[in-house]
Amino acid sequence: MSKGRAEAAAGASGVLLRYLQEQNRPYSAQDVFGNLQREHGLGKAAVVKALEQLAQQGKIKEKTYGKQKIYFADQDQFDTVSDADLQGLDTKIVALSAKVQSLQQSCRHMEAELKELTSALTTPAMQKEVQELKKECANYTERLKNIKAATNHVTPEEKEQVYKERQKYCKEWRKRKRMATELYDAILEGYPKSKRQFFEEVGIETDEDYNVKLPDP
Repeated sequence: MSKGRAEAAAGASGVLLRYLQEQNRPYSAQDVFGNLQREHGLGKAAVVKALEQLAQQGKIKEKTYGKQKIYFADQDQFDTVSDADLQGLDTKIVALSAKVQSLQQSCRHMEAELKELTSALTTPAMQKEVQELKKECANYTERLKNIKAATNHVTPEEKEQVYKERQKYCKEWRKRKRMATELYDAILEGYPKSKRQFFEEVGIETDEDYNVKLPDP
């Protein structure tokens, strides 16, 4: 092995040993490669080789589960933790978890407040909108004034008369349409061609041709 390769291998071994000791949890070679690839630029083959060398040197432990090997720090190098220390750590974890939840809730409130403030109008924009609303209100006021001052208002009697005439003409329209329908239905019983051809030959134009609909009674 060349001097450059030896230094690279030693560097990879140092990185992996330090990582396993700091994390103090089991990893596969794939896990270690995925976690350290971007930061240290280690290749997968170099990671596998370095882990195997560290295990052979007794600096880390190796366990085989089926076809997969798991690597972790040698636990003998760590101080023995008493039950009291573990209980203290558990208490600290609970306190920190509660603090994290509190901070997360505060962050959510702040994000909601920030979103509300971001979507709110600025002072100049609000002033502009107020002026536009005042102008619009003035226009409506002027229109209302003109309507009230007009002398050509429709009286209730005139409105009622128009409504009655509308009913009268719609009734007549409906009556004549029914008569026409009955008439050409009778003719079509002995007509050799289609209804549309008959209308075209005779020159009949229907309400549907002009998109006209008879109003409801």
